[in-house]
Amino acid sequence: MAGTLQVYSYNRCSTCRKALAWLTERGIAHEVHDITLTPPSKVMLAAAYQSLGERKLLFNTSGQSYRAMGAAALKAMSDDQAMDALAADGKLIKRPFVEVNSSTYLTGFKPDLWELALQG
Repeated sequence: MAGTLQVYSYNRCSTCRKALAWLTERGIAHEVHDITLTPPSKVMLAAAYQSLGERKLLFNTSGQSYRAMGAAALKAMSDDQAMDALAADGKLIKRPFVEVNSSTYLTGFKPDLWELALQG
């Protein structure tokens, strides 16, 4: 893996704190962005959607923003509308959200998947 990971996290999120500690323990270079202040761009989110193959993997389905919007409203959105909604509200995005490179993205913290994606 070359370069520095771009990690979008929320400092009040325990899963994000665990993920950042995991990266630090392994000496993996990363730059942290507050997902609520500077969410990933619509272009980055669209690339992540292409990489992940499933739109639902981008959404923080247990968050207040998601519950306020409602699953039915999100299902009715076009992909473009969904990317707009995610880019506008970082709390809608599954976190941590990590850009490994321009074609590899991680959402949530699953150490086994992260290990596979980040080795090399």
